[in-house]
Amino acid sequence: MREVQVTRNTLETQITVTINLDGTGKSRFDTGVPFLEHMMDQIARHGLIDLDVVAKGDLHIDAHHTVEDVGITLGQALAKALGDKKGIRRYGHAYVPLDEALSRVVIDLSGRPGLEYGVEFTRAAIGGFDVDLFGEFFRGFVNHAAVTLHIDNLKGKNAHHQAETIFKAFGRALRMAIEYDERMAGVTPSTKGTLVG
Repeated sequence: MREVQVTRNTLETQITVTINLDGTGKSRFDTGVPFLEHMMDQIARHGLIDLDVVAKGDLHIDAHHTVEDVGITLGQALAKALGDKKGIRRYGHAYVPLDEALSRVVIDLSGRPGLEYGVEFTRAAIGGFDVDLFGEFFRGFVNHAAVTLHIDNLKGKNAHHQAETIFKAFGRALRMAIEYDERMAGVTPSTKGTLVG
């Protein structure tokens, strides 16, 4: 089982992420940021990843540090759980609709961090959650997971729907990328021979 736990402590946040890439979609969250937890639940359920996230942050200021640092720690956990990446599919993609909203996510577990984030939310906040923080979450994730990630919200009028399609598509794309390919058993899916660093 590709299961790891990563703890990251700073003066702003204390975060522990436990992840099982071969799970069943179970999740438990204690971050103090309910809408982020709702979105991470989409990653777990649609990625079939067991995910446990505990975070204590400076929420008396705002949610920025907590959301960004959860993304960072999740990225670190993914990188550690994937190890040398031998035998995985490496690439994943998904389109997910929800009513009027449609998002596309494409991921490459490349060993190179890169984020293309094409999202324009129709309002600035969802239930008090600043939607700008989603960009910070994914930027932190990408930089520490060392993956290339393209996120595009193609349609949407309801900001909640926009966010939910993004996270569901992210979970689905990630699930595809981390799955083992029996035809690639024991082989690194790269002509360079490595996907680390």
